[in-house]
Amino acid sequence: MLQQTQVKTVIPYFRKFIKQYKSLESLSKVSESQILKLWEGLGYYSRARNLLATTRLLVKKYDSKLPNNLQEIKKLPGVGNYTANALLGFIYNKPTLAIDGNVKRVFARYLNKLESKINFEKLISLNKKNLFATNRNSDLIEALMEFGALICKPKDPKCSQCCLNKSCRYLKSPKKINTEKRKKVKIMDFNIFCYLNKRKQIALTKKNEISFLKNFNLPLIKKVNNNSVSKDWRFLKNYKNSISNLNLNINLYYKFSNKIPKSYNWYSLNSNKELIPSFTKKIFSQVSTLF
Repeated sequence: MLQQTQVKTVIPYFRKFIKQYKSLESLSKVSESQILKLWEGLGYYSRARNLLATTRLLVKKYDSKLPNNLQEIKKLPGVGNYTANALLGFIYNKPTLAIDGNVKRVFARYLNKLESKINFEKLISLNKKNLFATNRNSDLIEALMEFGALICKPKDPKCSQCCLNKSCRYLKSPKKINTEKRKKVKIMDFNIFCYLNKRKQIALTKKNEISFLKNFNLPLIKKVNNNSVSKDWRFLKNYKNSISNLNLNINLYYKFSNKIPKSYNWYSLNSNKELIPSFTKKIFSQVSTLF
């Protein structure tokens, strides 16, 4: 849940999740729709699917226990190098570091180098004796993450409060290397077409060309091109939406109809039973003004 999501956002989801599923065995038996429903609103739904697949694999192949070596852990669905190292450190207290953006920034600042100029694996290997001298490896992983998030921040680092400020090359150097990365934002224009009926229902389908919301219930969405919109559709409004590094410029259209394409199904605008992503719920709120 914490992958690409802030702690304060995750906490209520995590508490609800562990209250409902108290063991790997209980989680492994649920359907994908059940876990996605519990994940609803958290985004990046592939994480939920990978979690379910991993849980089933652990129960079936590993006697409900996490492997204790890097290569085996990385075979689990959705687990890459960063997550694998974090798990090894947190669960088995292995002498390793989980290198995320925060940790990279801490080392880059301390050395006053560009992240791209640092071989982090080599750096850790050469400094093993110092880094893992206390056998509190799980604490070290967590401490570095928190240090980067709270002290050695991307903007306005708290250098006066830093316990490393006497030896930090970034602080001492007159030529400070900028470690902040600018997130590239992509702007995309879409037309969204909503079939509605008088029973306050909207027609949704999983067959859409929108890659970042594959396999989810959406209205008809098309990239804006030079073709004019059919007169059958009425323009409702233009609004903005953001998903990760995408800024979406949306033109919303609608029409009332009792006939919909075969791949569509009717959903209540007040629906809370089906998994409806936040993106679609925002559309719900826009078209609800028509009733």
